[in-house]
Amino acid sequence: MAGAVDGLGTCASALFLPLILLGAGYSSGLAGLVASVALVSGLVVSPVAGVFADRLPRKPMMYTAALVAAGAMGSVFVTVALGHVVLLHVLVAAVVEQAASATYGAAASGTIRRLVPPEEYPRAIGYLQARDQAVQIVGPTLGGVLYQAARWVPLLADAVSFLLVAVLSRAIRADLTPVRETTAPSFARELADGLCFVWAHPFLRFVVVWTAGVNALLGALYFHAVFASHAEGASPSSIGLILTLAGVGGLLGALAAPWLVRRVAAPRIVTGASWVMVPTAAGLAYASQTWVYGLLLSGVSLIVPSVAVVLQTRAVLVTPDGLLARMGTVLGTAGQGVAALAPVLAGVLVAAYGGRTVAWGCAGAFAALALYATARSALVVREVP
Repeated sequence: MAGAVDGLGTCASALFLPLILLGAGYSSGLAGLVASVALVSGLVVSPVAGVFADRLPRKPMMYTAALVAAGAMGSVFVTVALGHVVLLHVLVAAVVEQAASATYGAAASGTIRRLVPPEEYPRAIGYLQARDQAVQIVGPTLGGVLYQAARWVPLLADAVSFLLVAVLSRAIRADLTPVRETTAPSFARELADGLCFVWAHPFLRFVVVWTAGVNALLGALYFHAVFASHAEGASPSSIGLILTLAGVGGLLGALAAPWLVRRVAAPRIVTGASWVMVPTAAGLAYASQTWVYGLLLSGVSLIVPSVAVVLQTRAVLVTPDGLLARMGTVLGTAGQGVAALAPVLAGVLVAAYGGRTVAWGCAGAFAALALYATARSALVVREVP
């Protein structure tokens, strides 16, 4: 519940913060710079926060981070409402909010073992996937409605959502304190331990490679579809339909994932989904209408959540409690960090080689990833009781 509230508020404001800067007279380059710096700050803070989340009581970390984020967005809300938008202030507030959100996420990622029995991991993780997809669908629409009311309303909604997250986190009754050794090593050692644990474990190493590869390629395909549609003269609403269809596919896939995981062997889910992405990417090379782009991307988004449930469930099972937050932040940072390069990569490649070549290149990369998943399928075994 707390994550859903947080996600809605953040999504509602993040998409419109650059518009607020543009409305205040700043250039699109500066507005984009603020968004990029804020995003990078969250990626940088996440692994560091994971160390603290495996050291300290996680519940206080969660509600304190939410309060800090609420204060940051609340300060921007006040300045926008008063008509005194200052670029440096918005930049600092956005960085603080992203850092606080990363801290909250790191602490929350280590709580599933305390809140959910092992046999319910697939259902719980499927719910989290569905929540995130629903936020991606509803958030932009909600933000647009709020922005139409007044420029400052999405910011107020974000600040209030963080306050609600703090209250909900504070109300958790379970003990979320991580299991610790009697003598804690240094901070640098613990940070390195998290990275080494993930990379030394064959299954977790597979998750890093597969997730980073899929995120990068899907991101490139999404932006390829957007750029190609724009070049063909599609309207903004038509381009928005692409992302909406993809989001709906992801939501339906996340809702169906727990049911599918209980009935299909985990290796078949991972390898099957990996191979299905190959013809989908190839199909994008010949798409010419936005609804076709949307349906193809929706098909991919439909199958990815089941793989995510399989991989995340096993990742939780093979990771000691004292390393859960660090494991989660390492996997998350690897996937998100590579995905952050997708817009630039897609733009450069589409401009240099054309959309059809990029789509075929992604299909070839998906084929290589599918071969890798097939060769490593023995690592993906069902361990859910």
